[in-house]
Amino acid sequence: LPMAFRDVNARRHIGLQQLSSLASTGRTFLGPMKSHKFIVDESTNQSTLICSTVRLMESLDLTSAVGQLLNETIQAQNKEFKTGVSTLLFLVGAWSNAVVECLQQNVPVPAIVSVMSEGLNSCCERVQCLQIPIHDVKKELCSSRARPKAFESRRDGLTNPWNLQCFQRDISATEEVIPINPSSHQGGDCNVNKCLVSPLAGFGSVASVVKAVGDKSSSALSGSGVTASSCITRKLTHSRHFSTLGKSCFSSQQGNFQGYLSEPSADLCECFGLGHLAMALSHGNQTSMKLLQSISAYQQERAECSGSSQITITEIVTCCVLGLPESYSCVSPGFVTLVSPEQATVIKRFADKPLRILLMDGDLTEQYRHLGFNRPRNVRTVLEHPNPQEGRAGEVWLSRMSDILMSFDINLVLVKGNVCENFMERCIASRILVIGCVAQDVLCAFGAATGAQAVTYLSQLNASCIGNGAWAELWKASDGRAVDLGELMPARISAGGIPLLTAVLTTALPSKAQLLEDQFWTLLYRLHHALKDGTVFPGGGAVELLCLSHIQALAEQPGQPGSDKAVRALPSSWLAEYKSIVLQALASGWKQYLSVVLCNTAKASSELEAGASVDLHLQKAAACGSPSAYILEEFRRGGVLRGGSDPFPDQVTDLKVCDNVAAKTEAWRRALDLVLLVLQTDAEIITGPTRNQILNSTVSSEFMFL
Repeated sequence: LPMAFRDVNARRHIGLQQLSSLASTGRTFLGPMKSHKFIVDESTNQSTLICSTVRLMESLDLTSAVGQLLNETIQAQNKEFKTGVSTLLFLVGAWSNAVVECLQQNVPVPAIVSVMSEGLNSCCERVQCLQIPIHDVKKELCSSRARPKAFESRRDGLTNPWNLQCFQRDISATEEVIPINPSSHQGGDCNVNKCLVSPLAGFGSVASVVKAVGDKSSSALSGSGVTASSCITRKLTHSRHFSTLGKSCFSSQQGNFQGYLSEPSADLCECFGLGHLAMALSHGNQTSMKLLQSISAYQQERAECSGSSQITITEIVTCCVLGLPESYSCVSPGFVTLVSPEQATVIKRFADKPLRILLMDGDLTEQYRHLGFNRPRNVRTVLEHPNPQEGRAGEVWLSRMSDILMSFDINLVLVKGNVCENFMERCIASRILVIGCVAQDVLCAFGAATGAQAVTYLSQLNASCIGNGAWAELWKASDGRAVDLGELMPARISAGGIPLLTAVLTTALPSKAQLLEDQFWTLLYRLHHALKDGTVFPGGGAVELLCLSHIQALAEQPGQPGSDKAVRALPSSWLAEYKSIVLQALASGWKQYLSVVLCNTAKASSELEAGASVDLHLQKAAACGSPSAYILEEFRRGGVLRGGSDPFPDQVTDLKVCDNVAAKTEAWRRALDLVLLVLQTDAEIITGPTRNQILNSTVSSEFMFL
């Protein structure tokens, strides 16, 4: 077998250079104010807008061994947490450069691996003191020494604006919350017509109650007997394409929902539900935050009896509707999906008719076999049995399956997998609505609400598998208008008592649909993991600043064995000579991280200015005597890293961000593990026909051909 061999563990470690190069592509994704990227497919000339490290990895050429390792690491982080991947990618690049510098100073690889590993472990232990229990988040976020006058800070561009709202006691504070879409509710959605207590849009002073029009019940909150009747209207301030504020579909759409403000209670920071936590984790993403506030309010009301405060992710789905402004994004009870105009015609004929529903947990095609009976893909059957009517086999199957559905008088079929197009056409002609590619969680929700039992094949169908009480209608926007977008139309399918909620994400730009969906799920999982951990970290660089301070303090200590066995096993001369160099290299990654965050958030005009700002904070933290106490105090004042370019450097703002504990620390560990794994790789062996390509390439001198 022809092979090529290349030594990669030289001073200019090739693998680490590749890691650094790949990681640099996601540099602008760091921090809350991310820069978007257009990904253009040269074969189709189609483009999409991304603001996610995961989507970036899908678009890069990761055929190299290092690229595949990086992709696997990012996919593992995303699969487990759905957040922290941008931090992981950046630190991979920063620490790769730091390790290369250590190699250039002739630091032995075992010393780099041991000291860096122990340094990160020490950091993870040190930052535990910064954790904030979620039940204390509201107190931490709302604690301010002063209440500045109401102001609103916006910024232009593609990214979501920071929307800072502070209220004084004598100001009639208002709120904008994206609503549960109440269009055409049936009896089973009675929970939606109840008062929904909605969290504040800022860490502010009042709470609002969302009511459906026509609900005459009192909307006064506990402890507050006065109800205001003012509605909110927010003016459009940004581009009609990219603004996530725009016209509120809650306040500006007349006729479905009205907002009522209760008189502020004695506690100006009174906040209900998980809204304050969702806001802290939103990192300025207004649209996703308000969608999540509505979902949280709805789910918490349903869980009042059990007292649960968890977010049930399995009861949430998303649907992207193209052609509408982003201000129409809302939360709709039930299952919202896109259907063809022909399917929409079938839905119109239902006219509020209760439907008999069938659930299928596989494909609805003639060739489908359930798991365990699928034929091997590399084997093609030429002929099993001679069949003189072979050309009519498909017609026979179509007729038989159609007869089964009609014999049981089924109106609605939800299929987990794909649906045969010819069968879909037959069903439409028979006024049967078939929806394919439905998530398993949606099938389970409809099964619990209607009594339907999922089947794998239509031939298994019997009367006990059929559910009752479902209905279907065309989805309507918050102002009550039906949406007809031509090729695909949104439809809402629901059933009595179903807990399912759909976050309907609207946009006028097709290239932005995936971006909005990614942002929503990221925030949803941040909230989910925050509730799971029970604690959060103060955001805005607070944790990384403490890590930097701690590592620099360790580097200044005289060389002595640490708690790690591998470090104690190192020769004492190595430890004395290299420990400070390696720890400073580790610290350089944190400092570079903080500097880039400051630059990306426009709090520093250059990395040089950002680095000076970080150094100033380090000096203040050291002078304080307790870096953690200094950092927490700065966080309470409105943010740890307030650079010289901050438009309100002396203001104490109410907008503070938090980060997940487990996701952040695991991103650190995965980043360093990947860098050290590549560092300890001493050779690259290439086999197969690519040997000839390498032989004729410009890098052939680096290989030894075997």
